[in-house]
Amino acid sequence: MKLLRKRRKYISPPALIALSFLFTILIGTVLLKLPFATKVPITWVNALFTATSATTVTGLSVFDISSTLTVFGEVVLLLLIQIGGVGLMAFAVAILIILGRKVGMKNRIFIQETFSYQSIGGTVKFLREILLFVFITEGIAFIALSIFWVPEFGWKDGLYYSVFHVVSAFNNAGFFLFPDNLMPFAGNPEVIIILSGLFVIGGIGFVVVMDVIQKKSIRQWTLHTKVMIYGTLILNAMTTLFLLIMEFHNHKTIGDLSFLDKVWTSYFQSVSPRTAGFNMVAMSDMEESSLLLTLLLMFIGGGSASTASGIKLTTFIIILLTTLSYFRGISEPHMFNRTIKTEIIFRSMAVAAVSSGVIFVALFLLTMTEKMPFLPLLFETVSAFGTVGLSLGITSDLSPVGEIIICLVMFLGRIGPLTLFFLLIRTKKESYHYSYDHVHTG
Repeated sequence: MKLLRKRRKYISPPALIALSFLFTILIGTVLLKLPFATKVPITWVNALFTATSATTVTGLSVFDISSTLTVFGEVVLLLLIQIGGVGLMAFAVAILIILGRKVGMKNRIFIQETFSYQSIGGTVKFLREILLFVFITEGIAFIALSIFWVPEFGWKDGLYYSVFHVVSAFNNAGFFLFPDNLMPFAGNPEVIIILSGLFVIGGIGFVVVMDVIQKKSIRQWTLHTKVMIYGTLILNAMTTLFLLIMEFHNHKTIGDLSFLDKVWTSYFQSVSPRTAGFNMVAMSDMEESSLLLTLLLMFIGGGSASTASGIKLTTFIIILLTTLSYFRGISEPHMFNRTIKTEIIFRSMAVAAVSSGVIFVALFLLTMTEKMPFLPLLFETVSAFGTVGLSLGITSDLSPVGEIIICLVMFLGRIGPLTLFFLLIRTKKESYHYSYDHVHTG
């Protein structure tokens, strides 16, 4: 017993994050397998896949949610999404706060690790502010969406659809209750603004949101906040323009819409792949150039310590900046009058390399287990890793082995490549230094 207690004390925050997600997935699997959770029987693998997809806020599903799950099953799904988006341990700490219990140093370190908070001091207050912000934002969006959906679907369905899609959107889950995702609302500015606003805010990162709220001036923003805000605005604008141009004359997607509706739909399709997973056009009908751009956006993902996954926008920008700095002969990359630490550059390279490796291995395995075209398998794999939920329509056709592979990819994508790295490898600082030598590259 003493040995077990001793080991328990030394569970690292990365391991605790992984275990909390795994625990939530297992509980969700059992709940979804209950007879009254589904209208038709589902297999244990189907239940595991759905629970994993919800907890990792992905949105991929092997069956139609509304026609397969009962109201109980959909509520379970919604709870998994909310817990997966913010984090089980964050809710556990919040319960301790509500009960008036003392939050120990281990829990404070965990909060710091989960939300990329810079200091131990003020972590409890920071968690309170995050949870308050989450529920206020979801509450406002729920009211706003209900104003448009209650007259269309009635009080019961209108309110239910609103709360489900608001939680799904804010947590970047991408689960939906309509047969054709959000395609019936293509070009609808009200729905687009509310839902896209939710997954952009949720995916930008809680640290960034708190920084923007607390700081009176843009000059006071941290470098991370500036990179995320400006990077998000530029990337969204550029990809909206590219998708508008590439899909403008595609009659299967936005070709038959008015110009303004084309712009709105292109905007939605440009921000959704950065891990929201909703779509207003059939993904399989999009041009291959649009699908390639979507793959890149899914790989990039959202912000650190957010409801989004992927390699993260800041990682992508650091790698891009480092590459440009090399070609310009700049030894130390910098932006906004701040120099980027070498440690951050190495970390960004490691994240991109490990992420690419996970995608490659999973895709390699899927090409052996699934008799499907390469592009849909690649799209499914990147979507799973980025916890996006977009698909070219092959999810329901995956074999049980294929479902397990995608489950693992979703799990690894949600906990993050660095968490995986710290779980598998014990790092140590070298106390010595070798002499330099030359290696030919490029």
